Amino acid sequence: MSFGLQGSLFGVTDAVSVGPLDDLRRTQLAQGAWIDLLPGWLTGADVLFEHLASNVPWHAERRRMYDRVVDVPRLLCFYDQHDPLPDPVLAAARSALSKHYADELREPFRTAGLCFYRDGRDSVAWHGDTIGRGAKEDTMVAILSVGAQRTLLLRPRGGGATVRQSLGPGDLIVMGGSCQRTWEHAIPKTSRPLGPRISIQFRPQGVR
Repeated sequence: MSFGLQGSLFGVTDAVSVGPLDDLRRTQLAQGAWIDLLPGWLTGADVLFEHLASNVPWHAERRRMYDRVVDVPRLLCFYDQHDPLPDPVLAAARSALSKHYADELREPFRTAGLCFYRDGRDSVAWHGDTIGRGAKEDTMVAILSVGAQRTLLLRPRGGGATVRQSLGPGDLIVMGGSCQRTWEHAIPKTSRPLGPRISIQFRPQGVR
């Protein structure tokens, strides 16, 4: 597959790497949840997008929704803790995140789930962690974005004000504390013409 993502106005560098995590900015949410944000953590995001889009073994899924089976509106690929990741920079990112959050998380990030949003019609509905470890204990999910800019929405489970966070190429967001069980998040559909996006979600073992 080949996807024509337009590079930045300043050109695309061949060097793909992650930077330091010292400038992460934390926002406290309600009920013990928080998010950390670091725009532009990854350099060479367009190069990584093209590599992942063309080389990851993407697959479509169908899931039961009430009384019918529907297509999942995005492509997926999952890498367990012993699976080789599709690019060395993802292993470097996972290692850097594990080191940075070692005192707080008390375990490393182990798995990587990739989602391919092909255009604005691809999305993920409101959800939290109802069956993984995050349903009962504090944990973290770190999300790295490459490709087109999309909006991540967060809201308290059971209702409340929605937090909107725009995620662009190379941006990192980490959802932590009680976020997986007390908040929900979503990537909404949009009718605006958008290019494709890939998100990489790093999780500890057993966190959905």
